[in-house]
Amino acid sequence: MKLKPTLFILFVCAQFSAFAQPTWEVGNTTLTEYDLVTGTQLPWEILWGPDDHLWMTSRKGEVLRIDPATGSYTTVLQKNVMNGGNGEPGMLGMAMHPEWETTPKVYLVYCAGTSWNGEEYLCSFDWDGEALVNEEILLTLDAGGIHNGSRLLVLPDNTLLMTSGDVGSSALSQSMNSLQGKTLRLNLDGSIPEDNPFPDSYVYTIGNRNSQGLALGPDGIIYSSEHGQNSNDEFNIVQAGGNYGWPQVEGFCNTAAEQNFCAENDVIEPLEAWTPCIAVNGIEYYNHEAIPEWQHSVLLSVLGGLGGQYERLSVLHLSEDGLNVESEDQFFSSFNQRIRDIAVNPYTGSVYVAFNGTSYPGSGPNIIKEFRNESFASGIDQGPNLLQTVAYPNPADDLIQFQWQGDFGPLTYDIFGFSGQKMVSGQSRGGIIACETSDWPAGSYFIVLQHGEGSVTTTFQVQR
Repeated sequence: MKLKPTLFILFVCAQFSAFAQPTWEVGNTTLTEYDLVTGTQLPWEILWGPDDHLWMTSRKGEVLRIDPATGSYTTVLQKNVMNGGNGEPGMLGMAMHPEWETTPKVYLVYCAGTSWNGEEYLCSFDWDGEALVNEEILLTLDAGGIHNGSRLLVLPDNTLLMTSGDVGSSALSQSMNSLQGKTLRLNLDGSIPEDNPFPDSYVYTIGNRNSQGLALGPDGIIYSSEHGQNSNDEFNIVQAGGNYGWPQVEGFCNTAAEQNFCAENDVIEPLEAWTPCIAVNGIEYYNHEAIPEWQHSVLLSVLGGLGGQYERLSVLHLSEDGLNVESEDQFFSSFNQRIRDIAVNPYTGSVYVAFNGTSYPGSGPNIIKEFRNESFASGIDQGPNLLQTVAYPNPADDLIQFQWQGDFGPLTYDIFGFSGQKMVSGQSRGGIIACETSDWPAGSYFIVLQHGEGSVTTTFQVQR
């Protein structure tokens, strides 16, 4: 492999680029696909922050803050997590304080420990404009090798919901002596709300196996997604004091034993269930005019089965009152990638999708993609304009070059293959990078450019 001595990289507005982006048809709406960030290691949560940035937790222990206009990101927190983020534990759910301008706090859940029997922490951090600092532990639970939850959701009454998994001990879900296998509700300072359904307890719902999706819908309806065992992944409405049946009930109350337990314990049945399990995950209520076909629906991330099937973004179309699922549409299954979470740009209505690789429990490097209705977004002044790093020719044969716009000062760069190998590294103050790829295997690659304010990435292909 040979590297020519000069570098020239130019960022251009994607909508004016001569390099066509893939598009997707959703009814009468065309969505343009962009790779926002490439090379992340197992993104778990992505959310739109009150600072108009996209925030991401990585199961490996990082929190990234991403500029949606450029894809430039910084690492604002790094924690040592249980088992290095391999397997199911690691850095998980995230939420923001609702009064951000006066109280810029971020709430995070992560698992720590040196074995499969560690601790799961719900913590708050202060945002100082550059990093997350001043960690305060609000709640500590047991962590296990599997089933740790844990999504977070701030409610309109300024309380915080947290899902907790059963850590593989299913009997804990029905035990009021355990916080495992529940939905928990806290005040933002970590105290117990006085109006919780069980006095002097964080417990808000019981009988949950491993809920990993939370979203607020119309009229204050709270939705959740929950992993089943081998059958009956669930999409639920979260109700204070509700019993969701696990482990005695899976999905609907449709066997004699389940019906008896449901009658005795007033079990709440799901709105929808999937058998065999499709591995439901992050959810988001969508009601933006940018994609009319998806209005008043819940976007559901689907990781897919252990054998590498079912991966998709499901669009659950709701009844007018939001209390029933009327139909399901499926998108993006052709990527053959586990979809972990989604977020929505409140200005442009763009949907961001975090992918987690092709196999359980996830493998990097991963991509966060944006799907954007350009015809709508182009008329939104306050919305960010996506800038796209240009790699050309793409796909490459014997040579790859890159372009950008703007002076970020001295740069370092690394080019990686999607199997993780580093192909080349270097530094530049400007010019042209012309990297010979004639001896590289055909496949997918990405470049990571580190500048004074963060990092940017782009993907490209090498063909033979």
